[in-house]
Amino acid sequence: MNLPYCVGLTGGVGSGKSTAARLFAALGAALVDTDAIAHALTAAAGVAMAAIAAEFGWEVVAADGSLDRVAMRSRVFADGSVRQRLEQILHPLIHAEAECQVAVAQAPYIILIVPLLVENLATWRPDMARIAVVDCDEQQQIERTASRPGVSLAQIRAILAAQSPRAARLAIADDIIDNRAGLAELEAQVCRLHQAYLANCAPPK
Repeated sequence: MNLPYCVGLTGGVGSGKSTAARLFAALGAALVDTDAIAHALTAAAGVAMAAIAAEFGWEVVAADGSLDRVAMRSRVFADGSVRQRLEQILHPLIHAEAECQVAVAQAPYIILIVPLLVENLATWRPDMARIAVVDCDEQQQIERTASRPGVSLAQIRAILAAQSPRAARLAIADDIIDNRAGLAELEAQVCRLHQAYLANCAPPK
């Protein structure tokens, strides 16, 4: 598919990629968020729910027909093969929907948010002109994630253990957004990258 100029945005849990994405959007970029797509696919009457129920049973389906995320998360952390089976259902659907949203986006460029980009690089890299990685220290990731309601320290450490290491994310980066110093510095870096992306996606004169 011939896609518009697209920047992949990733980062570990609690790194601040959602904040960075909002800053890009405020400057005029279009956002395509694979997490939001996954939530839509697993909402009540979501496209993925029939296949998920067939694979894992109705025990992972909430009363309203959506994915019971607590039940599913418990299975995933208890058995690594469950994650793989779930991803086999969701990832092709997420990728197809993301490509559709990118193709119709009305903006100079698109920020395509893929939290697990390292783990699925072969699938996503052809869609992306550049990759931007939001980075911070692991302790900052833990502290920021712990501020979210309903997330325990054990869950945070399990999430960190399941994600690719920081070094692997940095290794795929064309652009590194350092989010260790606070919002003002994050905004400044996003503004600089925004100008660079505008220049990159502009047609030659």
